[in-house]
Amino acid sequence: MKSSHARQKELFKLLKAEVNRQKKGIHLIASENDCPPEVLKLVGSPLINKYAEGYPGKRYYSGNQYCDEIEKSAIEAAKRLFNAPHANVQPHSGSTANAIILDALLKKKDTILALALDHGGHLTHGHLKNFSGKEYNFVHYHVNPLTQRIDFDEVEVLAQKHSPRLIICGYTSYPRAVDFERFGKIARKYGAFAMADISHIAGLVATGLHSSPFPAMDVVMTTTHKTLRGPRGAIILCTKELAQRIDNSVFPGHQGGPFMNSIAGKAWALWNAQTRPFLSYQKRILRYAKQMEEEFISLGCVLVTGGTDTHMLLIDTLKSWGIDGASASKLLEKNYIYANHNLIPFDSGTAQKPSGLRIGTAWIAHKKYLKQDIKKLAKKIVEICTKK
Repeated sequence: MKSSHARQKELFKLLKAEVNRQKKGIHLIASENDCPPEVLKLVGSPLINKYAEGYPGKRYYSGNQYCDEIEKSAIEAAKRLFNAPHANVQPHSGSTANAIILDALLKKKDTILALALDHGGHLTHGHLKNFSGKEYNFVHYHVNPLTQRIDFDEVEVLAQKHSPRLIICGYTSYPRAVDFERFGKIARKYGAFAMADISHIAGLVATGLHSSPFPAMDVVMTTTHKTLRGPRGAIILCTKELAQRIDNSVFPGHQGGPFMNSIAGKAWALWNAQTRPFLSYQKRILRYAKQMEEEFISLGCVLVTGGTDTHMLLIDTLKSWGIDGASASKLLEKNYIYANHNLIPFDSGTAQKPSGLRIGTAWIAHKKYLKQDIKKLAKKIVEICTKK
């Protein structure tokens, strides 16, 4: 049996192995990115030692004078970046933040209208084994079978029929732009709150390359580690009218002491998102996604919705290569290319063996690939997945 000391040493060996894996691989998982060294430094700093229950100027522990300034900086950056009336930067994760929002706005068993999970919605948008599906009554809208775009006629019919208290837009595997204004109008028409989960497209929204959720939405959630290229975590943005409800739901409703190291990393990332280099980076993300779209189509691949407006592409692996998405993912992983299998609309497969592969361009955009590199990468992906 290994000693405690040996086990401790083993952890650092595993860390080194993971660092090497990240360096060696090509990362196309749409939920992942490459943290800047400044963010890594802040997240790995002694800020992790500090308890800061409460909010700036209203803490339950002493010694928070510097933490107060860090959190206020993150709040200011978030509000300015997204033109939001109010921001809470304490949520530990996107799933936690979504739970916080639902608890702040709704009563248990209230009806929520959201995109079906197999059509692009997130786990916290009503999966039956998730807190959301257990505690609330979810009604799901879908994409049009022909266009694979959001079916707004169905959204309106369902809103009229079920009178939801909340309508959610913003997705985890929908590659097209989100029409926040249209969702906001439907929500107001039927007396519902309007919520956007912009975790995947936050960087594009922040730089004006995607429309803003405000003022159409009442509340907005985003993680900070995807296209924003910050630390793992989340923030909640909302109207002034909902500010107190959201803050109370964060603390003391769902969380105790916030992770000040993570909040510092969020602050750096949120300020960084307001610089010219970050805008250039987001433009590369979109350009690379369109280049991959063109290359995949030229190689005979079938893309869900026919392409992308964002950093994300969904390949129908069954129609493209005759294999399920999980098999495609495993074949790519053997070649140090990382993507993830994913359900696609009207999928004949299961969550474990779906018919889709999800690809994102945030990581390769950071690495500043050339156009010919994108073409070679798309071609390599197709070659690997057709050899089987």
